[in-house]
Parts: sequence; C-alpha cells; structure tokens
Amino acid sequence: MRTPLARVRGLGSAKEGTDHFWRQRLTAVANLPLMLFLLYSLVAFAGADHAAVAAYLGSPPVAMAMLLAVLSAVIHMRLGMQVIIEDYIHGEALKITCLMLNTFTAAAAGLASVFAILKLGFGA
Repeated sequence: MRTPLARVRGLGSAKEGTDHFWRQRLTAVANLPLMLFLLYSLVAFAGADHAAVAAYLGSPPVAMAMLLAVLSAVIHMRLGMQVIIEDYIHGEALKITCLMLNTFTAAAAGLASVFAILKLGFGA
C-alpha cells in the first residue's frame, strides 16, 4: 500500500517550467513585429521579379530582420511542439523519439532558412 507522497516522490518539478514558459512568451512577443515585417515584405513584393526580391532581401537591414524572424519563429515552433508532444504522447519511447525529431526538424528548418538568407545577403 503506497501513500500519495510515495507515488510522487522523485517526480517533482524539473525546475525548467518557468524558463520554458518565458522563452515561449518572449518569442511570441518578438514574432509579432517580425511577422508583420515579413507579411509586409510578402505583400509589397507580390508579383515582383526575382532580381527585385533578391536585391531587397540582400540588403543588410532586411536580411538581419529576416534572420531574426526565422530564428524566433523556429525557436517558438520547437517550444510549442515540445509542449504538445509532452502533453499528448504517453509512451516514453515514442515521446523521446518525437522530441528528438522535433529538435532535428526545427534545427534543419532554421539552418536551411538561415543559409538561404545569408546566401542572398552576401550575394552568392
């Protein structure tokens, strides 16, 4: 016969919840102006030719804003998916696998996006 305390002993707080919460809120707030800038850029250059878009994205201030937008969005995406996986995947092996895939997918998306922006920024 186990008491409620015995059932939860060792399963307490991992001391990471507050940090995770604030990182997710910080990236959400950062995403607001960055995504508005991205949306403005998409609307302003809708129908423009490749050279005009490449020149716009190649300017340093625009490239830096796009880099910030990508990094903030990828971090926010990873944190949000992590919460969903932790809440709704109950098998431990599957949960760990999904968390690893979430991290690798976010890293791959971020790396590909950063590479593309840097390539345009440096004119290669």
